[in-house]
Amino acid sequence: MTDVEIDMIFLSHKSVPNVVPAPPKQFLSVSYAGGRTVDKGGELTPTQVKTPPTISWDASDNTFYTIILTDPDAPSRKNPTNREYQHWVVTNIPGNAIDKGEVITAYVGSGPPEGTGLHRYVFLLYKQPMKMKFDEERIPKNSGRGRARFSAAKFAKKHKMTELVAGNFFQAQWDDYVPTVHKQLKG
Repeated sequence: MTDVEIDMIFLSHKSVPNVVPAPPKQFLSVSYAGGRTVDKGGELTPTQVKTPPTISWDASDNTFYTIILTDPDAPSRKNPTNREYQHWVVTNIPGNAIDKGEVITAYVGSGPPEGTGLHRYVFLLYKQPMKMKFDEERIPKNSGRGRARFSAAKFAKKHKMTELVAGNFFQAQWDDYVPTVHKQLKG
């Protein structure tokens, strides 16, 4: 995949500028249970993405990374008054060992409200300048509090993460698993 192709895909789906000011350098490899892969804006269902995915990238030794999963289309693409909704934020990931990172926002799968059409779910991988202290409130998987009106770009800027290493995204719309997601977020 060339830089031009990556740029085209992120621009055509408006992930640039809705989420980040510029496209990532490469696509992030993201796969869910059952062999479902996140593929440049392809559609997956909330049922298919209910558990955290496996993510891989070419990590540099002695380097820390941050993974963000965000929905810029909350509550809908036509009326994104809660842009962005954070679904997952893990910081201080040593190399590509996500399980050893610091969870700021626990994973919750997609949950687009019924009748709101396709939502974009954007994965972003930032290289951190060093291992860092994050003062953000920790958000558990059973809470919707603090998830809305997030900005991945502002979060990265605040923490001086200037290198967007990789990204990818999928789209999802309501299915019959969404009420379970919404119930989970109410605690």
